[in-house]
Amino acid sequence: MPQPESPVGGIGGIRAGSIGVIAFIVLLHLVGWGVLGLAVIPAGIPLGGGDGAALVTLGIGLTAYTLGIRHAFDADHVAAIDNTTRRLAERGRPASTVGFWFSLGHSTIVVALCVVLTFGMSAVGAALSNESSTLHTWTGVIGPTVSGVFLVVIAVINVASLRRRHGHSGGAILRLLGPMEQAVDRPSRMYLVGLLFGLGFDTATEIGLLALAGASTLAIVPWWAALTLPILFTAGMSAFDTGQGAIMRRAYSWRPERRRLGETYVIAMTGLSVAAALTIASVQLSGVAVTNLGLGGPFVWLSSLSVDDLGLVLTALLLGTWAAVLFATRRRATRSA
Repeated sequence: MPQPESPVGGIGGIRAGSIGVIAFIVLLHLVGWGVLGLAVIPAGIPLGGGDGAALVTLGIGLTAYTLGIRHAFDADHVAAIDNTTRRLAERGRPASTVGFWFSLGHSTIVVALCVVLTFGMSAVGAALSNESSTLHTWTGVIGPTVSGVFLVVIAVINVASLRRRHGHSGGAILRLLGPMEQAVDRPSRMYLVGLLFGLGFDTATEIGLLALAGASTLAIVPWWAALTLPILFTAGMSAFDTGQGAIMRRAYSWRPERRRLGETYVIAMTGLSVAAALTIASVQLSGVAVTNLGLGGPFVWLSSLSVDDLGLVLTALLLGTWAAVLFATRRRATRSA
């Protein structure tokens, strides 16, 4: 496993930790696609419930990889990575690998479940498929609760930090949330956050992957072949979560030369990120409250909101804001030259 970002070292200006992360992601792709193309397909192994035909098996592998990419753009992923990246960048700390460590922790849960299914632990498989099982009940509480609380806390920290930046005292809020800042003060600490987020495993992408893994066990597929699916899933998710985090680190670290434009840019970027985090957290926590505490009223309405595509929208808005300000700044510089 690669080491956390180091403040020194590296090649060509790239930190040593970032080089290790890139190498690890490349290794995941080489292992996943290499085993699929050089061993699984030539052997005609019926992966994922297919018939063993080359095109079918390749399609199943591509499906697992695509599910990983789509999972990287789930709303809670984007909000958690973006808000944490903003906080670390604002404090001048390494932040380009936040997305990687989060996705690595999240995928640990997914890979572990696939391993359990691959080695034929039918009791766990039955619990996963039964929405009323004790396993589903507990994970349906833990995952969304951890996710919602984390998003609220990191959003509040960002707002308090922005207020302090503009001359307002952070006061009791920052003192109260001080332990949280210390707990996630570097990218590698996001591994545990991603791990806890993954305990919900109730998104369509994760369910799709687990279904493929379960179908492989029914076809008596060799364990090493079945595990190419979660590896491909992890490769896709880690590549795009890491890319998203690295891009947002650059966006938050960049400042226009004109002070007024720069302040507007910071407020707009932070406002979008915080608003999305609070919206997603409200939906998740309302769902837990309605399902497990029997609360009604506005909680029912909030829990019914769909945030499936909010991650894609948030990513587009943040990148669009950065690109627009960058374009405006360079255009003014060209005119004045």
